[in-house]
Amino acid sequence: MAAADPSSFASPACCLTRHLHLRCRVDFGARALRGAAAFTLRAEREALRCLVLDTKDLQVFKVTANGQDAKFAFGEKHKFKGTPLEITLPFELRRGQEAIIEISFESSPQSSALQWFTPEQTSGKKHPFLFSQCQATHCRAILPCQDTPAVKLTYYAEVSVPKELVALMSANRDGEMPDPEDSSRKIYRFRQNVPIPCYLIALVVGALESRQIGPRTLVWAEKELVDKSAYEFAETEAMLQIAEDLAGPYVWGQYDLLVLPPSFPYGGMENPCLTFVTPTLLAGDRSLSNVIAHEISHSWTGNLVTNKTWEHFWLNEGHTVYLERRIGGRLFGEQFRHFQALGGWRELQNTIKTLGDTNPVTNLVPDLSDIDLDAAYSSVPYEKGFALLFHLEQLLGGPDVFMGFLKAYIQQFAYKSVGTDEWKKFLYSYFKDKVDILDKVDWNSWMHAPGMPPVKPTYDMTLANACVALSQRWIKAKESDLGSFSSADLKEMSSHQLIEFLGQLLLEAPLPVSHVKRMQQVYDFNAITNSEIRFRWLRLCIQSKWEEAIPLALKMATDQGRMKFTRPLFRDLYNFDKSRDLTVKTFLEHRACMHPVTSMLVGKDLKQDQ
Repeated sequence: MAAADPSSFASPACCLTRHLHLRCRVDFGARALRGAAAFTLRAEREALRCLVLDTKDLQVFKVTANGQDAKFAFGEKHKFKGTPLEITLPFELRRGQEAIIEISFESSPQSSALQWFTPEQTSGKKHPFLFSQCQATHCRAILPCQDTPAVKLTYYAEVSVPKELVALMSANRDGEMPDPEDSSRKIYRFRQNVPIPCYLIALVVGALESRQIGPRTLVWAEKELVDKSAYEFAETEAMLQIAEDLAGPYVWGQYDLLVLPPSFPYGGMENPCLTFVTPTLLAGDRSLSNVIAHEISHSWTGNLVTNKTWEHFWLNEGHTVYLERRIGGRLFGEQFRHFQALGGWRELQNTIKTLGDTNPVTNLVPDLSDIDLDAAYSSVPYEKGFALLFHLEQLLGGPDVFMGFLKAYIQQFAYKSVGTDEWKKFLYSYFKDKVDILDKVDWNSWMHAPGMPPVKPTYDMTLANACVALSQRWIKAKESDLGSFSSADLKEMSSHQLIEFLGQLLLEAPLPVSHVKRMQQVYDFNAITNSEIRFRWLRLCIQSKWEEAIPLALKMATDQGRMKFTRPLFRDLYNFDKSRDLTVKTFLEHRACMHPVTSMLVGKDLKQDQ
């Protein structure tokens, strides 16, 4: 029996939803999705009469089982998990028997899974826009479901939208037709034949255009961004081919990319067949394409082999970062892979500095009972998980030997959900001739202790040395040395190295304001639009208490809503006495246009909880 998921009310031990047939209508006026979700349900025990589904802020109008009315009632509302929906069947199901449960529902305008935009908030200014973000536990805010990654289902969907708009989902497109009930609308159809967890159900509706950038890839965006996006992500097919070579065949058919409005809260979201990405990746020089490599890698680790509960999120993310960096190594060389890996170690140091090194959410396998997953989200599962795999690679015989394990792990657990114990058991059986080496790993500290890992892997420093040397020069410089810096310092450095140089400085005590002013004079960082460089530069300025940077940092915190940038910028601005009041005021002015999760978390950071 599967361990219970502390983040869900559903009980997969009793029954499993195996397929979803969704019919819904997107109502921009009411900011609601309404429709019917028909689940094919299989009983997992004898004499099944009752089941529980997850919901959050949903209305439910009617439930039927095989066409007969079924009784339903809402349980007690939980502060962040939502409200259990308890359904009583009009008949008993024997173990292994199936039934179709159909639920008529409507989402709330405040749904935490959906962001609705007025036409004025889009690039084109003419049409409204909607996108969903279900990871980790927000699918329940769209439709009733078993909202746990332990359960996987296939789906077929028919979505009615205003006919001038395009609907896309995390599935293969299956045609469109006029809506027979309303001539001003049309219905788009979608089919996902690979079983997926509910958090990978995704929907977007807007005035979208596409460009073909590969044999199985279209890039979708509003007209204003589509050509820029097609240029930026031109390496997608090359990355897909490397990933297939490393991890096995790509089973999903299409691999499209969708560039969302700037308020999208993440760098990317690996929705199957349709990766969602932030426009902050549009650097103009393809230098931030590692996020695409990351989302591509999820097609194997995360989407095909899925963490059983969110406590094992590192299985999704650590392996995906590992694969992403292997792709980068194939494209740009092994030194580059090590350089990216070292940048990840810095990122982990930064996160643990922010969260505190005794904070239980910094455990690789945290206890999530009664923890709001959005509030616990950080780089830890990504970078601590990667560090463990990188360390194991170095212990067990190098990248090719370790990739053999990863490919076998993917084959073993494809289409399933898996926990850390199963992963570890498979690791031991795969490397059965190296058990003595594995037994020396301090598994308890890696998995169940907070803070930095017990061991730091070995990194090739070739590309990092220049960053370390330059950051040390700035840290040690006295006022009288500032004249020794010039634009020539950066001549040989790539944008990746600039990110690392600034990342190094952020780990140290803030620089004197005279130093950041001089840095601006010689390097002109304010002119750089690459979001990763700009973000670190502005944090550096605010931490050094340079008042001139306040408006620039506030602008970046509000022009886009990627939480990786927005939250630290708002936090730094709030901690600077000169900008605190303006920061709170700016947040309150922008709050209504922010993604619901971003707004909730920045509100907590700035002590403005509603």
